[in-house]
Amino acid sequence: MNNELLEKYAEVLLETCLKIETGQPLFISCDIERMDFVRILSKIAYNLGVKDIYYDLHDPYLKHEALKNLEIEELKKLTFWNKEIWNIYAKKNAAFLMLTSNTPGLMKDIAKEKITAMTKYAFETRKEFEKYRDKSSLAWCIAAVPTEAWAKELYKNDNNALDKLWNNIFDICSLKEEDPVKIWNEKINKLKIRAKKLTDYQFKTLFYKSSNGTNFKIDLPDKHIWQSGSERIANSKDCLVNFPTEEVFTSPDCFSANGVVYSSKPLTYNDIIIDKFKITFENGKVIEASAKVGEETLNSMINICKNSNMLGEVALVPFDSPISNCNQVFLETLYDENAACHLALGDSFTECIENGPSIPKEELFNNYNLNNSDSHVDFMIGTSDLNITGITKDQKEIPIFINGNFTEEFN
Repeated sequence: MNNELLEKYAEVLLETCLKIETGQPLFISCDIERMDFVRILSKIAYNLGVKDIYYDLHDPYLKHEALKNLEIEELKKLTFWNKEIWNIYAKKNAAFLMLTSNTPGLMKDIAKEKITAMTKYAFETRKEFEKYRDKSSLAWCIAAVPTEAWAKELYKNDNNALDKLWNNIFDICSLKEEDPVKIWNEKINKLKIRAKKLTDYQFKTLFYKSSNGTNFKIDLPDKHIWQSGSERIANSKDCLVNFPTEEVFTSPDCFSANGVVYSSKPLTYNDIIIDKFKITFENGKVIEASAKVGEETLNSMINICKNSNMLGEVALVPFDSPISNCNQVFLETLYDENAACHLALGDSFTECIENGPSIPKEELFNNYNLNNSDSHVDFMIGTSDLNITGITKDQKEIPIFINGNFTEEFN
């Protein structure tokens, strides 16, 4: 693998996405297989003046064996799920870099009840981290790093699968270009302009319809704000929290969803694949969910914790976008959600309401109907013929998407 491109990737993550500062602690979460990349990150971080790096390393195969052989109380002792260290580094104002990768299908033989319990426990043990993030106090970024298992799942007949996946990531992230930082600054600026146009309309309702059966309405709260992948944090830095990103998003009125949505891409949840599914909502809550693949996991995901059966995000991504145009399902939510319009079950975003980060989550739930949950799971519904109409408070209908892409007004 091209070491120069790996170094460029690391530099962009630390300097452009996290905007790491001299002396600021750095928290890196990563699959242990990618220690080669973590070493590159560390070298660059030290050169930037970082003195304190914590490595939250995990091995999906060790996690699998633990789930097979240990009971829940024994599992809670392991750092795979006990995330209290996240709270400690949040209080130290660390920058958090979450390097994600999947091992699709690995957990299919594990009891769903056990996976559900441990997923919930992981959220519960890092609640202080979540509070700091909700207040926009932390620099954080989610990015992907390939592993052999993930690459071979995508490119089964390719002897150079890992290199191919790395190269796809480099291309999508514009790292082979002369000045990727300039490219991303221009992209983020465009997304911010789009988000402002949507915010200015203050739509009351969004209506989704496509030929696969999606027929769905959801309301947006008063004073909602559409955001891009760039988040302004407390020290006035603009951090790129997803890399790459193509979306604009907001948080809906969680009691308002009505209708049915059909998935347009598979979802990998805890290394289990859910595919060809539909979800029906009534007055905000899921009343029915079915899938041709992974139905049991889908339903356990929907009911994993309080309010996980209601929506916390609506996100718009054009069908004609760089990741979508790869014609590759990545089986990794970070990439697949930036290739298609998506929704998210579970927690909402405080930054999607005016002055939201300074308002307690319970108040946002009670006064604005922003969902408050210990879970947040994105799933993709965007298609080449998806139409989305925004309905204003005075009942004007404004086309936002026609045939899978933004109308000229929002383009």
